[in-house]
Amino acid sequence: MGGYGSGRRPTRNNGTVSDMRRLDVRKMKRKGCLEPGASGRWGWSRDGETVASVCYQALPDALRLVYSISERGKGPESMDYRVGLEWTPCNYGGSRVWFRCPSCNRRVAVIYGGKVFACRHCHRLAYDCQHERPDDRESRQVDKLRDRLKWEPGLLNGKQWKPKWMRWRTYHRLETEYDERMRRLLVLMRRRFGRDLDAFF
Repeated sequence: MGGYGSGRRPTRNNGTVSDMRRLDVRKMKRKGCLEPGASGRWGWSRDGETVASVCYQALPDALRLVYSISERGKGPESMDYRVGLEWTPCNYGGSRVWFRCPSCNRRVAVIYGGKVFACRHCHRLAYDCQHERPDDRESRQVDKLRDRLKWEPGLLNGKQWKPKWMRWRTYHRLETEYDERMRRLLVLMRRRFGRDLDAFF
């Protein structure tokens, strides 16, 4: 596959999902890659240039992956295996497709590269938010609320007015949550940075 994961093996202590290239079954379905008989190349790019890719072939109950990988001190190794597909019914009709992890057979929406594409549990990957400091996590939640309220980004910009399309009830609920999260964030930031922080708020 042009070196996906070259020399990079998941370890017990490292890695987050954003460190790895991924195959998302939902995205592949939307692009028609899972229709039986479909085949092609799925690639990852950086700055507009493809840096890695896998060839895929959709079978009735699996996705065949073909690529090559190079590990340190070894020549390229050809990989050719199937990742099972499973469909489950949705509550309001239709069905949802899942990957079956090649390593543990767990039903997952996303598999991550390495020598073999597998679920995050098999690669021992954490979500990015699991490595955040408590104040960073709270700050991210505050930013999300500001975005929902259509307020100008940035904690120092203070509170602004209700978006005209939003119901007052919704606005008051989000504003109350924002105030509470800001209160918690300031407590956490004072613990981290000390009282000097008061000059900014």
